[in-house]
Amino acid sequence: MSDTSLRFTKVVLVGVAGGLLSGLFGVGGGIVMVPLLALWLGLEQRRAIATSLIAIIPIALAGMVGYATGDAVNWVAGLALGVGGVLGGQVGVWLLPRIPVRVLQGVFMLILLYSAYRLVLPAGGHAPEGVDGGLEQSIGQIWLPLVVVGLAAGILAGLLGVGGGIILVPGLVLLVGSNIDTARGTSLLVVMFTAVTASITNIRNGRAQTRDGILVGLAGAPAALLGAFLGQWLPEAQASWLFGALLAYAAIQMGIRALRGPKTPAATAN
Repeated sequence: MSDTSLRFTKVVLVGVAGGLLSGLFGVGGGIVMVPLLALWLGLEQRRAIATSLIAIIPIALAGMVGYATGDAVNWVAGLALGVGGVLGGQVGVWLLPRIPVRVLQGVFMLILLYSAYRLVLPAGGHAPEGVDGGLEQSIGQIWLPLVVVGLAAGILAGLLGVGGGIILVPGLVLLVGSNIDTARGTSLLVVMFTAVTASITNIRNGRAQTRDGILVGLAGAPAALLGAFLGQWLPEAQASWLFGALLAYAAIQMGIRALRGPKTPAATAN
């Protein structure tokens, strides 16, 4: 297999992995795509982060559509979260070039390990269970906390190249009382808009590998749609254990990369 074919295969696999996990768990998929873009394609950490955000746009859109067909998107809560997410995304993008690469790698590793822990052993010591959607509170009473959650998720997205779903999903369950499926679907709606605004800034500043980001996103979109349907069917405990194991593996690989030090940056052509 030629180097070009091998690289294209890796790009597709990154998209499929990110898309499937995005649809399954209501996250952008950057938790997996950023380490894979760095480890498999040799992208420098900041470029991997910016490239992941481009890929997240079609991936989150496809996953959100999958949940919307099951009436599992809270559009009103998504609007409040989206306001904070768009603002937070710009803050994260502004911080991105101002933080050392090794610090980014270390923070990302901790995020991966924490996410794995919360999936495998959430609060209460058992697999997460959805809350009856009938318990949802009035959005008007909690719009400010939702905006704050969206702001935090947006900063995480712009700074680390993840969609922010690891904050949005539990925020929706705890603040709004959403069931887990609605939390995932609404999270993907917010993730999509956050990724769009952050990516526009990154592309203007030449930080993203635009072509790779588009290819990864197109490869991941069908997988995200499939993941959304599977996520509404798959037993949550088993899926959480599998995802948690994958996150732990990615965290270990990211830690090894940080200890070895930065490699020569990959070509920056878009």
